[in-house]
Amino acid sequence: MSSSVVELLLEALDRAYDKKSWHGPNLRGSLRGVDAEAASWRPGPDRHNVWEHAVHAAYWKYIVHRRLLNLKRGSFPLAGSNWFVRPAAADSTSWTKDLELLQRCHRELRSAVRRLRPEMLAITPPGSKVSNREMLLGVAAHDVYHAGQIQLLKRLWNAAQTVSS
Repeated sequence: MSSSVVELLLEALDRAYDKKSWHGPNLRGSLRGVDAEAASWRPGPDRHNVWEHAVHAAYWKYIVHRRLLNLKRGSFPLAGSNWFVRPAAADSTSWTKDLELLQRCHRELRSAVRRLRPEMLAITPPGSKVSNREMLLGVAAHDVYHAGQIQLLKRLWNAAQTVSS
C-alpha cells in the first residue's frame, strides 16, 4: 500500500469528524450550537443523550489511537469504557470539557495515523480483531453514524421543547 492510502484514511477521518462532506453534518458539525441543556436531555429512560454520544465517540477514537500505537490500557481520562453516563443536569463547564476531550482524541488519532507507514495498515494490532485499515475506516464510519444519531436527538429535543412551551 502506498502513502496515498494513509492520506485517504486521514481524509476519511476528517470528513467524518470536521471537514465538509457530501453526506451532511459530520460529528463536530452535529454538535455545533448544542448547549449543555440540550446535550444532557434524554428522549426516554435508559436512552443515551447527545453528550453521551460525543464522549462515546471520543472513547473509540482513543481506543483506535491506543491500538495503533500499542499503548497500555487505562489512560482514557474518564473511568469506565464504551458508554459514560453524563450529568443529568446541564453543566456548561463539563460539557465544554467533554467537547474538548473529543477534539483532543481526534487530534491524537490523526497524529498516530500520520505516523503510520503504509505497510502497517495491514497489521492487526494486539487487542483487536481487525486490521489497522479496517479500524480506521470503522472509526470514520462510527463518527458519521453518531452524527446521525445526534441529529435525530436534536430534532427530538426541539420537538419536546415545542410541546412543553
